[in-house]
Amino acid sequence: MTEQSVPRIFSRSRVKSRILRQNLRAAMPCAQQFIWQDICDDTAERIAFVKHEPKRRLVLGMCHDPLRAMLDHCNGDFSDGADWNIEEPFPQGGYDLIAVVGLLDAVNDLPGALIHIRNGLVPGGLAIASFVGGASLPRLRAAMLSADGDRPAARIHPMVDPRAVPQLLQRAGWKDPVVDTHTLTVRYSSLDQLVSDLRDHGLTGALSNAGPPLGKAALERARAAFGSQADADGKTAETFEIITLTGRRSLSGT
Repeated sequence: MTEQSVPRIFSRSRVKSRILRQNLRAAMPCAQQFIWQDICDDTAERIAFVKHEPKRRLVLGMCHDPLRAMLDHCNGDFSDGADWNIEEPFPQGGYDLIAVVGLLDAVNDLPGALIHIRNGLVPGGLAIASFVGGASLPRLRAAMLSADGDRPAARIHPMVDPRAVPQLLQRAGWKDPVVDTHTLTVRYSSLDQLVSDLRDHGLTGALSNAGPPLGKAALERARAAFGSQADADGKTAETFEIITLTGRRSLSGT
């Protein structure tokens, strides 16, 4: 897509800011990183399963063990993604492996980002990208609707439906593309605890035109609505859908 035709749903500066805040929170002893840990564990298993041994790798996003341990012997880069605009051509290429942990949930031009990932690979190189998908946070969404009443505001990102992704990968020229999903279910005693976990993961707002802050009364309605969805023990089960894309650049380099 051309720059003019791509809707500017997400703010690049806000995306960068949430990554930087995530890095600060991740350094705290009690910070929650279960989503990124799950993705890194899964990515490491996938690399081992296909017996891919990259000589030069790029990992964008949070990189935890065992993925970091598996790839420490390779040349290349680890980056939290704050200084990479994945919607633009990569400043360097020639990677045998590109792994993206998160990041693709908040891009304006997802087809363009997928093309840039492919172009960053050597012929036959492997790409694995995982991010939070469209079936995530149903309880939070319901709570926000209750908080806003008849005038709902834009508070939660539009998220990718995995059913639409295979066609995007084909358009982007990924060879042997595979899309799969799994879910993480986490039980919370309060809305505030969920929001804290989202901040730890850098999954806070990055919309270009976000809604106004919740007032005190609206926040209390949101808390009450979230609590009303709790199980008998008082905890509310929230869901995170993880979408994982895998594919290669063709041996011909196209």
